[in-house]
Amino acid sequence: MARTRALLPNSLFRHSRAGSPLRQPAAVRAPGVCWALGGLLLGTLWSLLLWAPAWWLAAALGHASSGQVQLLNAQGTVWSGSGQLVLTAGTGASERSALPGRVQWTVRPQWHGLQIAVGADCCLPAPWLWTAQPGWNGASPTLQLTVSDSPSRWPAAVLQGLGTPWNTLQLDGTLGLKSQQLAVQWTDGRWQLSGAAQVDALSMASSISPLKPIGSYRLVLLGGESATLQLSTLEGALQLQGQGQWLKGRLHFGGEATAAAGREAALANLLNIMGRRDGARSIITLG
Repeated sequence: MARTRALLPNSLFRHSRAGSPLRQPAAVRAPGVCWALGGLLLGTLWSLLLWAPAWWLAAALGHASSGQVQLLNAQGTVWSGSGQLVLTAGTGASERSALPGRVQWTVRPQWHGLQIAVGADCCLPAPWLWTAQPGWNGASPTLQLTVSDSPSRWPAAVLQGLGTPWNTLQLDGTLGLKSQQLAVQWTDGRWQLSGAAQVDALSMASSISPLKPIGSYRLVLLGGESATLQLSTLEGALQLQGQGQWLKGRLHFGGEATAAAGREAALANLLNIMGRRDGARSIITLG
């Protein structure tokens, strides 16, 4: 028994030494488990970003435009998808109009930002290329959007979905759009436009007037410290002219509409709606 008692401490000592390695692997495995979980989390986030559904983009577009521009039945992903472009008078509005067919988009990251290619079989003969380039101006973030000089043609009837006054005028015709080095930049808390754009409203008609068409018109937008807008008549019985300027983010526009000789009766209702009557003229003011 004395021999057994003498050996007992040593056996306990050996048991303690033998038990020590059994506890070490748990401590050793802890960093490995953390790395595995971290990798799984990063992989999940990357997959979620890579396969982000197209309705995320549709929701962002609707929120940014206060519901006036919507993408319905969006399919695909944020990076490559399609949807139906719809214009409305705003969130909750019942009036809406849809562009014929569907629009398609692809988004590709670039070293300086994102390139967005937009296609629409009804209106764009070639994809519309937009480049979004974020940056910094001191401590303030900036964003520059540039658009390719691709001509396009759009149905004027789609404007009816935007509500007043478009739903009253119910215009019909073709809107031809072309731009030259057009870019919009957000800096110091405000938007600034550079380049130029031109919209030709061709063979326009309105449900307010029995005269069809009423004419063709041109809008010229020039960027700069204060962007300007110029309206002129190309041809037609309804004569339009005017000019405007963006000041502190708002458009201030002044112009007038008149009827060509012999067309006063056919255009009387339209002139009454377009602005404030001053004899034979209709005075148009915005802002």
